[in-house]
Amino acid sequence: MDGQRETLERIVSTLANKNDEIHNFIDMLNHTIKNIQINSTNAISELDEEFDGLYSILDEMKGSMANTIQQEEARKIQALQDQLSQCSSALESSEELLELAAESLDIKDPVEFLKTIRYFSEPSLGSACHSLAAARQIKDRVTMASAFRISLKPKVSDSMTHLMVDFTLERHMLQAVKFLPVPKAPEIDLAACLVADNCITVSWRMPEEDSRIDHFILEYRKTNFDGLPRVKDEQRWDLIDYIKATEYTLSGLKFDTKYMNIRVQACNKAVAGEYSDPVTLETKAFVFSLDSTSSHLNLKVEDNYVEWDPTGGKGQEKIKGKENKSSGAPSPKRTSISPRSSARSSRDHFTGESYTVLGDTAFESGQHYWEVRAEKDCKSYSVGVTYKNLGKFDQLGKTNSSWCIHITNWLQTTLSAKHNNRTKTLDLPVPDRIGVYCDFDGGLLSFYNANSKELLHTFRTKFTQPLLPGFMIWCGGLTVSTGLQVPSAVKTLQKSENGLNTSTSSLNNIA
Repeated sequence: MDGQRETLERIVSTLANKNDEIHNFIDMLNHTIKNIQINSTNAISELDEEFDGLYSILDEMKGSMANTIQQEEARKIQALQDQLSQCSSALESSEELLELAAESLDIKDPVEFLKTIRYFSEPSLGSACHSLAAARQIKDRVTMASAFRISLKPKVSDSMTHLMVDFTLERHMLQAVKFLPVPKAPEIDLAACLVADNCITVSWRMPEEDSRIDHFILEYRKTNFDGLPRVKDEQRWDLIDYIKATEYTLSGLKFDTKYMNIRVQACNKAVAGEYSDPVTLETKAFVFSLDSTSSHLNLKVEDNYVEWDPTGGKGQEKIKGKENKSSGAPSPKRTSISPRSSARSSRDHFTGESYTVLGDTAFESGQHYWEVRAEKDCKSYSVGVTYKNLGKFDQLGKTNSSWCIHITNWLQTTLSAKHNNRTKTLDLPVPDRIGVYCDFDGGLLSFYNANSKELLHTFRTKFTQPLLPGFMIWCGGLTVSTGLQVPSAVKTLQKSENGLNTSTSSLNNIA
């Protein structure tokens, strides 16, 4: 009976859950229908705006072209009117001369006829003996009249066909107007992608030419899983929008995961297309934090920052005394322990003059790189690596299992390399940031000016145990940058060294 009741309860619960799912699905469908209606209205509105804009362009073009025709009409009419005025004036003058000549021919009295002839000719012609010359002058005067000089050909034609417009091509183009197609998914060129110097250059191409592509969107997210992106347990996508080219470089990244997923989509004026097939690029780098559980009590440690605290030890002793008298509650100053450092929580704190803090992650193979920046008021600090067996009273560089460079900023600034309690002074300026490069398998530990990548010093040895990053500080603070790839410049320098550098070869004396 109880079993049947439980079975029935499970069925009822399953049915209720299914009903809730159906209700939610119905709500989603209704919401989708509403969105379709809204988006359809918006699309029609945008279509009206596009055509209104096209109409306004055509109206503007029509007005401009009509104005050109009217100007041409006015120019031609004015030219013909000027010519018509000249013809009218010449005709009037010619008619007057013709009328006077006709009247002269009708005169029968010789004396009166000579007077008329003298009117046509020069005043000096006063006698009948000059009548022949006068007649010649009359002929010349008539010949030179404006009626004989004027052109009887119109200056302009009445044709306006050169201002006609043929919209055949444009009509075909307008008839071919269609809705914008959804862009196809780009294809990421994995062979052209580059991961170097904490930058990722992504290159892609379209499967076919598309002149309507306006821009691209690139999305990326960090992951520790190789292969295709996973739906669950993944970080959100970060987005880079409005990329005009088919290549983009993500710079200034911290590689605190093993891989990064990349995908790209193309966008035209209206819509974004499908995402490209995502690619997964390897972004492994050495990541660690500072281990506060075993650091010197005079050091205040927070993730990747350590600061000298002269009151830390005293304050901790007081807290410890209270803890001994109380119920054993943990100190509020030491409650935050990272998961990676908890494995070494049983280690003793560094004490005495060993103002040391170690990284919480060891490595025993591969090439690794990190950087350290000291505050300006930092008086004395060391940067290096050590085996796990560094004693709580030991200082970096004073044991045969630790290597470091040491900087002192007292009356003068000095830089030196230390190992096995032996010191080599380096005649080099102290940089603002120090880069640490370790090739465990190759037995190399090099220190660089992190800005210029100038080599400061190299230890050559054979590492036989896992290494931990180590730091010593007295007065001031240090910031450690991790998740960095080995810089390309450092790789190039390491290849070119070949053990011939003076600084490197002399290290065997203290290595």
